[in-house]
Amino acid sequence: MYTAKGRLDIDAMLHQYSPLVRRLAHQMIAKLPANVEIDDLIQVGMIGLTDALSRFDAGQGVQFETFATQRIRGAMLDELRGADWMSRGTRKQQRDIESAVHRLEQKLGRPPVESEIAKEMGINLSDYQEMLGKVRGTQLIYLEDMSGDDGDSDYLDRHVADEGNDPLSLLQDHRMREALVEAIKNLPEREQYVMSMYYEQDMNLKEIAAVLGVTESRVCQLHSQSIARLRVKLRAF
Repeated sequence: MYTAKGRLDIDAMLHQYSPLVRRLAHQMIAKLPANVEIDDLIQVGMIGLTDALSRFDAGQGVQFETFATQRIRGAMLDELRGADWMSRGTRKQQRDIESAVHRLEQKLGRPPVESEIAKEMGINLSDYQEMLGKVRGTQLIYLEDMSGDDGDSDYLDRHVADEGNDPLSLLQDHRMREALVEAIKNLPEREQYVMSMYYEQDMNLKEIAAVLGVTESRVCQLHSQSIARLRVKLRAF
């Protein structure tokens, strides 16, 4: 897009590609804890888009959207690194939930209910549900990566930005897809509904909450618990 004087129309380009910024922000926010604000990511992403517009060289043979995506994502990641988006304690809680689910499934031969998981972890149900809300950062597409040790300096890159682990790359693997479908079928019914609406129908938490007649925070808890179950199922895949 160019002005009447033949110059790049920055305002028009910002308007055209702002949906790209929002899309990348929403993809990333699903992998992050609840304290990260979507508006903050979008604001930083727009700065990345502006930087991309100033640096883009069509002569390099790269499409602008590809170039801009890298700049936008990079700006968001820099912001997240500076904000220390996920504490070591949160990562440990995430692994503790998965370990409890795994032990109970081995013991019970069925998916454990929330109260059983809480009891296994030695905490009450309300504390467990609060923990589920805090570890919202877990996302379905990273089920294969279970290392995440404390002090893992590459955690953010591998869990948020690693293009080799993007949804399309992982779900293109036929065996992974089959294992994932089977694991989802074994989830409790309500959690199956949440996963279907979130990933297949692309509904947000507010929309899912309206359908189920619960709060958004409850949907967040159900989503986190579903992910923990799936990670356990696919850990050895």
